[in-house]
Amino acid sequence: MHILFLTENFPPERNAAATRVYERACYWVRWGHEVTVLTCAPNFPEGKLFPGYRNRWRQVEEIDGIRVVRVKTFITANEGVVLRSLDFLSFMCTGVIAGVFENTPDVVVATSPQFFAAVGGWGLAGIRGKPFIFELGDLWPASIVAVGAMEKNAFLWVMERLELFLYRKSAAVVALTPSFKKDLVRRGIPPEKIAVVINGVDLPRYSPRPRDKELAGRYGLDGKFVVGYIGTHGMAHALEKVLDAAGRMRHQGDVRFLFVGGGAGRAKLVEEARNRKLENVILVEPQPKARMPGFWSLCDVALIHLKNTPVFETVIPSKIFEAMGMGLPLLLAGPEGEASRIVESEGAGIRVPSEDPSALEEGISKFRNDRSFLAACAARSHAAAPRYSRERQARDMLRVAQETVNGNGGMVGVGDRA
Repeated sequence: MHILFLTENFPPERNAAATRVYERACYWVRWGHEVTVLTCAPNFPEGKLFPGYRNRWRQVEEIDGIRVVRVKTFITANEGVVLRSLDFLSFMCTGVIAGVFENTPDVVVATSPQFFAAVGGWGLAGIRGKPFIFELGDLWPASIVAVGAMEKNAFLWVMERLELFLYRKSAAVVALTPSFKKDLVRRGIPPEKIAVVINGVDLPRYSPRPRDKELAGRYGLDGKFVVGYIGTHGMAHALEKVLDAAGRMRHQGDVRFLFVGGGAGRAKLVEEARNRKLENVILVEPQPKARMPGFWSLCDVALIHLKNTPVFETVIPSKIFEAMGMGLPLLLAGPEGEASRIVESEGAGIRVPSEDPSALEEGISKFRNDRSFLAACAARSHAAAPRYSRERQARDMLRVAQETVNGNGGMVGVGDRA
C-alpha cells in the first residue's frame, strides 16, 4: 500500500506531530509499505530554517526509507495567529500542488493541529480520486480560544464549519483520544467512521538508563532531585506557574527544575527565570531528538503541565508516553480528563490541579520525601509503557488505512481502546 501523508512538521523538527508521523512511518516502511510524506523545510518552532535546508519550491530526500517531499511555505515563528495562519495556508497550497505530481497513492492522510494541512489532504485526495483519512491531533480551532490566542469571532465560526465539513467528508477520522471522538459524535459525526488510536512511545528509543554523567556534570545536577519538563514550551502549558513553584522551593538546595525544549513561550520563560534569579531553574535550548533520552535520564520526576481550561481535559500530552518508556514517575499538573485517567489508572504518578504552584510544590515534595512511593510509581510507569507503544499505534493506524482502502466502512473497534 502507498500512503501519502501531509504534515507540516517532520524531522529534524522535534515536536509531537513530527515524531508521531515519522516513527509510525518507519514501521510501515519496515512492514513493506510505501510512504510519501509531504511537508515543508524544517523551521519549527522558531521559524528559522534548520542547517542544511533551504525554502525551495520542491526538494526530495529519503529518511529511513520514507520519501520526504518538502515544499516552499511562508515561514514564521510559532506565535501569532495571523502569521501562523498564513504559514498553514501556504503549505496547504504548495502541498496539494506537489501531491498532484507524486505517484498515485492508495490513501491520503493528513494530521492536525496544523488544520489547513487537513484541508489540503482532503483536496488532494479528491483530485487523485482516493480516500482521505483525517488524523485529529487537536480540537482546532477550539484550542486557539483555550490558550487565549484569539477570542471567539466570525473567523473562528467559519473555521468550525470547515472543521465539521472535513470530518463529514473524510472516509475515516482517527482521533488521538477518546474525548476527541466523543466531541465529534456530540457534534453529529457518525461514530462508526471514527477510530481512536492513542498516541505512544517508540520503546526501542526510550528505555530506563542511568543518569547521563556528562550532561549531569554540565548542568550541575549531580546529587540533585530533578523535576524535568521536556517538550514544547507553548501557550498551552502555563509554564510561568512552574517558575512560581520553583520560587517557592528555591531554598531547598537539592531540588532543580530542568526545562528542555523550544516554543512560543520559551523566550519569556528564560527572561522570567533570569529576572527572578531562580538559580534552581535550568533552561536548555531545543535538542536533537536522538539526545532526548539522555536528558530524560537526568530526571527523577517527569512533569506534565497544562493550562487550566476544559479543552485540555481532552488531550494526552505525548511526553507522558516518553516518560513511561524511560521508567519515570509522572507528575501531572492539569485538569481531570484523559491524561489524568492514564496517570492514575496505571498508578504511574499523581495529578495536582492546573496552574497551582502550591499544589505543584506539594506533589514534588511527595516524590522527593517518599522514595519508596517514587520507586513504585516509576516501576508501574515503565510496566505500562508497552500498552502505549508506537509499534502498536502504527499497527492500529495501518489497519484503519487498510480498512479504508478496502471500503469496509465502519471504523468502530479498529484501533479503538476507548
